[in-house]
Amino acid sequence: MDEQTAAAKKTILRTIPYGLYVLGVNNGDEDSAACINWVTQTSFDPPLVVMGVKKDSGAYALLKQGGKFALSFLESGQKDLAFAFFKPTTVEGNTINGAEFERGAHSNAPVISATPAFVEGTYVGEVDMGDHSCVVGQVTNAVLKRDYSILTLKECGVNYGG
Repeated sequence: MDEQTAAAKKTILRTIPYGLYVLGVNNGDEDSAACINWVTQTSFDPPLVVMGVKKDSGAYALLKQGGKFALSFLESGQKDLAFAFFKPTTVEGNTINGAEFERGAHSNAPVISATPAFVEGTYVGEVDMGDHSCVVGQVTNAVLKRDYSILTLKECGVNYGG
């Protein structure tokens, strides 16, 4: 790829809008949570979502083992909360990476208490290519605590892609 084409690719791919979410997973007595920025609904019946999950992350390993997840939706203004989950997971009492959490009723996975909404689901498959896997999950539960606007990478001043 020549230099001009590479620059155009980078610019174009960075215009794709990305929301921010915290993927929580549990397997037995182990929890993990990671901020992810690529989620889309891919089916209405059954309700399926696809999530881009970094394959070398603890969340990916636990998701593959336990098969269930909770996806906390971050709202505009929760940049600090998002950044707390760009690092490895630490659990202390009822906090994960310093944020209070509760357990999803269907998944037993960590749900970030301060977020406005979350869904829970089960792992049903994936497309394993590149450094992230496209994980497909069937939504089994949804909780809306309040109306919100999703936190985006653009709001955080961060770029992804290119």
